[in-house]
Amino acid sequence: MSTIREQIKSGRTNAQAPRSAPRPFVSPRRTLEALDAQGTAALIEAAADIALVLDRRGVIQDVSVNLDDLPPESYADWVGRPWADVVTIESRGKVESLLGGLDDGPAQRWRHINHPVARGSDLPMLYSTVRMGDKGKMVALGRDMRALAGLQQRLVDAQNTLERDYWRLRHVETRYRLLFDMAAEAILIVDAPTGRVAEANPAASELLGQPVRKLVGQTFPVGLGDKGQRDVIALLARVRSSGRSDEVRVRSVAGKADVTIGATVFAQEDAQLFLVRMRTARAGASPAAPSGRNSIVQVIERAPDGFVVTDPEGRVLMANPAFVDLAQLTNEEQMRGQSIERWMGRPGVDLSVMLATLRQQGSVRLFATTLRGEHGAQAEVEISGVSVPEGDPPCIGFTVRHTGRRLGTELQAGKAGPRSVEQLTQLVGRMPLKDLVRESTDLIEQLCIEAALELTQDNRASAAEMLGLSRQSLYVKLRRYGLGDLGGDGAER
Repeated sequence: MSTIREQIKSGRTNAQAPRSAPRPFVSPRRTLEALDAQGTAALIEAAADIALVLDRRGVIQDVSVNLDDLPPESYADWVGRPWADVVTIESRGKVESLLGGLDDGPAQRWRHINHPVARGSDLPMLYSTVRMGDKGKMVALGRDMRALAGLQQRLVDAQNTLERDYWRLRHVETRYRLLFDMAAEAILIVDAPTGRVAEANPAASELLGQPVRKLVGQTFPVGLGDKGQRDVIALLARVRSSGRSDEVRVRSVAGKADVTIGATVFAQEDAQLFLVRMRTARAGASPAAPSGRNSIVQVIERAPDGFVVTDPEGRVLMANPAFVDLAQLTNEEQMRGQSIERWMGRPGVDLSVMLATLRQQGSVRLFATTLRGEHGAQAEVEISGVSVPEGDPPCIGFTVRHTGRRLGTELQAGKAGPRSVEQLTQLVGRMPLKDLVRESTDLIEQLCIEAALELTQDNRASAAEMLGLSRQSLYVKLRRYGLGDLGGDGAER
């Protein structure tokens, strides 16, 4: 009994790290003298989710399992086998460490060990060993670590998602900064409440005759006469109140040219900002339009979403780098003249449906499909398209957006299947009919079990009777769909 007490004390100290030292029994021989073998077994069963009685060679002599949701066949053949044979390969060294270190003290520190399970993932356990008496026998006390392992996996998934979002935002910021600095039009970002310049591009620095570092922090408008400043202040007030963009033409301080100033209001992180555009024009001349076509081409080339132009039959005429990257090619020349159907997830279906819709309606929006790369990679995408029959030559433009990076239900462990009829119908064309029927059957079965548990307030026995199932069949289905806490009291009611 002394060794059991020290084992439990050591396990709590290593696994839970209490703030103060544990207090051992003062007189265990007097207070626990009535504890016999049956009482010792009850104590071990209460202290561990799985307990193993081992001989001096590490062969399992007896097993105690206190996990209701662990199938009996998972541990039915453990008795008579070495402990190292019922764990995963990477855990065998830890088992040998626990068995070989018993000479160093009465108890061994807790070690993470996995057991292979016939159906499902490995069973993670936290084990410690203690010697029993002077005949060489020992006991391994194990604690179920599945809840902690599930939380750790969800944390890793969340961290991976945050990292992907971080790099996506970094790329967006890089593209924004590149477009902002290369724009031929003078652009200022102005804080609406204070009127101070937050950002300025090189074109604005050249137009106003001041370095960017001096422009930032100044109160806008700058570089204009008194009348021009009043007109611009009135412009910003109109834009802020109406929310619509507007323009005004004012005379610069030099008086050599008029300056057309446009403003748009937008919100960012609960802050209201003005996007101010400035361009010069000769006095008396109408405002010159910027080189719109060239700007559009540059934006398409640098867009993060794929863009591809095809002829009316779907053969590629041009594609931007984002689409070339999705197709796992190195340059645009490799796909010119090829049918876009070559990279579609459902050959003979997707392109025909989109072309038929384009001929009838002129556009198609958010068509969900998969895109196959040249080297086997697949990506979930949404495709929108527009037909330009009057073009020279006639053509079709497609935008391709990668939707696989969206944070959805992937963090919900065990909920990977379809959860609604709408999601099932979206799988038409991606899965054979027999698989869709099986998915539908599983969905209906899962929804019925959830409804029965809700009606019976998680009373498993009543739910099984309501569904016309045996309690064992209900437990099997609960484990299959990951429903309920099978280790809780509800499983026995």
